[in-house]
Amino acid sequence: MTNPILDAKQECREIILAALGRCVAEGTLSEEPIPDFTVEIPGDISHGDFATNIAMVSAKVFRKAPRQIAEALAQQIVLEGTSFDAVEVAGAGFINFTLGRRWFSASVQEALSAKENYGRTDYGQGKRMLVEFVSANPTGPMHIGNARGGALGDGIAAVLDWAGFQADREFYINDAGNQINKFGLSLDLRYQQLYKDGVEMPEDSYHGDDIIAHAKNFAAIHGDKYMSATEEERRKALVQYALPINIANLETDLAKYRIHYDRWFKESALHADGSVDKVIELLKEKGHTYEAEGAIWFKATAFGADKDFVLVRSNGFPTYIVPDIAYHYDKLVTRGYDKAINVLGADHHGYVARMKAALEAIGIDPSRLDVVLMQMVNLVRDGQIIKASKRSGKAITLVTLLEEIPVDAARFYFNLREPNSQFDFDLDLAVEQSSQNPVYYVQYAHARICSIVAKLKGEGIEARAVTLEELDLLIAPEEIELIRHLAKLPNEIVESAKTYDPAKMTRYALDLAALFHKFYNACKVLCGDEKLMQARLALCLAVRIALKNTLTILKIDAPESM
Repeated sequence: MTNPILDAKQECREIILAALGRCVAEGTLSEEPIPDFTVEIPGDISHGDFATNIAMVSAKVFRKAPRQIAEALAQQIVLEGTSFDAVEVAGAGFINFTLGRRWFSASVQEALSAKENYGRTDYGQGKRMLVEFVSANPTGPMHIGNARGGALGDGIAAVLDWAGFQADREFYINDAGNQINKFGLSLDLRYQQLYKDGVEMPEDSYHGDDIIAHAKNFAAIHGDKYMSATEEERRKALVQYALPINIANLETDLAKYRIHYDRWFKESALHADGSVDKVIELLKEKGHTYEAEGAIWFKATAFGADKDFVLVRSNGFPTYIVPDIAYHYDKLVTRGYDKAINVLGADHHGYVARMKAALEAIGIDPSRLDVVLMQMVNLVRDGQIIKASKRSGKAITLVTLLEEIPVDAARFYFNLREPNSQFDFDLDLAVEQSSQNPVYYVQYAHARICSIVAKLKGEGIEARAVTLEELDLLIAPEEIELIRHLAKLPNEIVESAKTYDPAKMTRYALDLAALFHKFYNACKVLCGDEKLMQARLALCLAVRIALKNTLTILKIDAPESM
């Protein structure tokens, strides 16, 4: 499991350090500790494939102009036996390295050899990561924010897995607290409306059609039996009936979206096993609480939060954040995950600071919690933003969205932008079969390669194993450009995992598809030179592998014909 880009960067660093050693040995440069320097792919690769700023960052150390340092190093650089065949000093002192042709050939062979594992690395070294996402309240259907959170969270878990982490997916079921009380109230009132007049629904209750359906179905089973029960008994019975149905529906709907969790974790379990009380006592024992106005407060400001907050209300009931603290204690201490990664809405900024403060107070390194805050998405149809109210029950849900557009389009579109960016989801474009539709464009590139292979096979031409020397024949600019991008896949996956940003995968796929179409139009696979033909066919197969693996990460189909 190699990473051609990272390997080349590391080799470049070693070449530089070796040259530095020779400069010191000859007295060209003095022996000094070297500041950290970078080796990066420059924005303009016309001068080289990699560039280093070592001369700039060490100017003060060597008391020389960066250009002088760069020229001294360049004279001592030895490229024989390396992946590079040229080095030059540019500008004020950048040192640019150009990859040799063999690196490109080896990169194609690596993709062909690794096949369905191309892109995987051991960067994560098996560290255990728990990705919690969606975690929608089980009081109603999932909305568009959950649709984005689902694609995003599932994508994060996938890139972590491909980057060598052990990533588990988890759904936290909020089956306790205020939202369940409101759920019970809403069900109760809808149930009562079936048997008597004048029962009004408060504005802040749940008004969705699903609440009405639950009440009717409950009545079909029990009739008016619970009209004579106490309010507490009636609401408890209604919640016990409707909540499992909603949770099952969540699981079914998410499965349609190709999301499967390793665990569904119930908040109620934290109350039942004493975890919630344990957190409160732990904070008390450590001296991080105080009492005021009959409530127990957490000294959050002592740990960097903007204000203290209530843990236990004056009525003796804990606030919503206490089971959340207990849940994170369970993740990071009881189950021992190295990191907890939460995908939340952008309105959770304050919550993140409070949670990290609480974790630090109970002895957990707050850096072990990473939170990905995502912006909302605007649904657009006929050029107009669709506006709807979740409370009224008229919002487009995940289910209704998937009835309108393919799952492939939904998963691709929701990962088109970085999590913290707001964007418009064009429902019309998502079903359009044209190059303007991003997911169609990428899938078409994969199908086109399959078509090339099938056409050649029809003419009696089969792909065979190719040598590095044969792959060295791929020297056209379009071929080199395509291979360079092909080789980036393992590194792009690592970068996507490091930044929790699956959008890097959709961008990679779009760029790879564009470069393949450019190659296809400029370089005929079926040509008079059998060795060049096989080399180009091998490149096509390597690109097909990279496209399919990228789409697999995103759980998007890679069709063989379109």
